[in-house]
Amino acid sequence: MNDALLRSLTPSVIGILVRRGADFAAAEDAVQDALVEAVRVWPADRPRDPKGWLVTVAWRRFLDATRADSARRRREHVVDEEPAPGPAPMVDDTLQLYFLCAHPSLTPSSAVALTLRAVGGLTTRQIAQAYLVPEATMAQRISRAKRTVSGVRFDQPGDVATVLRVLYLVFNEGYSGDVDLAAEAIRLTRRLAAAIDHPEVAGLLALMLLHHARRAGRTAPDGSLVPLAAQDRSRWDTESIAEGVEILQAALARDRLGEFQAQAAIAALHADAPTAGETDWVQIVEWYDELARLTDNPVVLLNRAVAVGEADGPRAGLAALAGLDDSLPRHAAVAAYLHERDGDPVTAARLYAEAARKAPDLAERDHLTRQAARLNSARKQ
Repeated sequence: MNDALLRSLTPSVIGILVRRGADFAAAEDAVQDALVEAVRVWPADRPRDPKGWLVTVAWRRFLDATRADSARRRREHVVDEEPAPGPAPMVDDTLQLYFLCAHPSLTPSSAVALTLRAVGGLTTRQIAQAYLVPEATMAQRISRAKRTVSGVRFDQPGDVATVLRVLYLVFNEGYSGDVDLAAEAIRLTRRLAAAIDHPEVAGLLALMLLHHARRAGRTAPDGSLVPLAAQDRSRWDTESIAEGVEILQAALARDRLGEFQAQAAIAALHADAPTAGETDWVQIVEWYDELARLTDNPVVLLNRAVAVGEADGPRAGLAALAGLDDSLPRHAAVAAYLHERDGDPVTAARLYAEAARKAPDLAERDHLTRQAARLNSARKQ
């Protein structure tokens, strides 16, 4: 192969590449690559147009080099933008979404239902159970809420009270329902407490911590429910109890009592008792009286009847229960418990069986069924 020919063609080929847009250094490098390829290929298959061949190969080499350099620069740019090693800053707008869904154009109950469905991830059935209404009614309520906010701007966040109600219901569903959301509700309430100095926010956080602290004792190894009186208190989380009590005491000291503080006070009295027999039921009844004054929730009165039965005897508990609607969830279970303590196992067994049929989940149904079977078996012996 004639080396002189290659040397003579080099300047003109470089000039062609420069005219096509390559800078001189890049054109020179590309032509050198083309010359190396010519030395390899031409002895076996010399082209009819040596100059055209060199221009074609050199231009391809230039394009390949340009693409490779661009790719390298993109990779370097990505690396420069990567965060430094170590914990990444947490970006979480979940709590903000709670406020935005609690829109002022919605009624509080509709805002809570919409937020539970859209942000909390609860099903319509779960929300309906929390509100003690039929599923179809709740579905209509959520649909109306969606239509109401469909044409409004979400630049007016809702109030704290509505967001607290949502967080409380999310926690309750996570604590005893189908989906484990309790830890997430506690996390968000902690963030809210850090951002807002409000005794009811603190009260809700204390309530969640005190309830969550007892969670390990609520079920047996086989998954069955363990009533509060029978729970192994050594399994309770004493650190969470201490934290909850401390937060509650600071909130109560501000003398702005709200329903979450009252509920937390009841939970604290349960958590503070070394044994079930040492529970201060008299004081619990007093807190239920405060809670009933603050709310119009019939479930509060149902729970108060249990506390009255413990403080003043089962007859007093049944008297407190008599004025309540027997369609309330767990009404039959409370009545069964009080009748059993009053020495009426026949009525208690019948009511336990009725409560089992109405139970909202499998674990509670199995527990109530076992209570009915226990009493029926004892009668036959």
